[in-house]
Amino acid sequence: MNEKEYDNLLRIKTGGTLELLSQSAHYNRYEATPYEALDELFKSYELNQSDGFVDFGCGKARVSFYVHHHFGASVTGIEMNGQLYEDSIENLVRYRRKAKRHGGAIRFERCFAETYEIDPSENCFYFFNPFSIQIFMTVIGNILLSVEQAARPVDVILYYPTAEYVQYMDNQTTFELWKEVKVDRLYEKNENERFLIYRLGE
Repeated sequence: MNEKEYDNLLRIKTGGTLELLSQSAHYNRYEATPYEALDELFKSYELNQSDGFVDFGCGKARVSFYVHHHFGASVTGIEMNGQLYEDSIENLVRYRRKAKRHGGAIRFERCFAETYEIDPSENCFYFFNPFSIQIFMTVIGNILLSVEQAARPVDVILYYPTAEYVQYMDNQTTFELWKEVKVDRLYEKNENERFLIYRLGE
């Protein structure tokens, strides 16, 4: 399926990009993860209904709906941009209109990622370069603090990972690289077209 067909399947609209002109330099523009990449990731990475998935910088929430549709996991999308947050809520209304009521909850919060309070039920965290390394470090710190308070295995998934994100995860956290997933057709042209999955605890 192409991008539009996949959007139609989920009854959502997630295409395009959005420059966040009035926002802080710490936040990057909106661009959705390609469905082709998500298909590749989830061939070798599975979620369960009992998992709690957080999509940081969710934008119009393509990844959030994809995960909920395929796995029924509870999903939380975090978005600080007002327009994108409204788009995600409109998508949620359309998605719920036809989707079977299965699996966990799906919700969106409009807030800065670094202020989001990690819930003990959340164990999988997704990032497609939504913000600067400074904010990323704060968010990872919040995740680690949550694990100290409620011990559990957690995964961090990076798509199109920046060198700064990778260096930080490799050298300054207790996470270990668990798996690399290359998006075959796209990776041939661009070596950034990959996912890195970091795991903490088993």
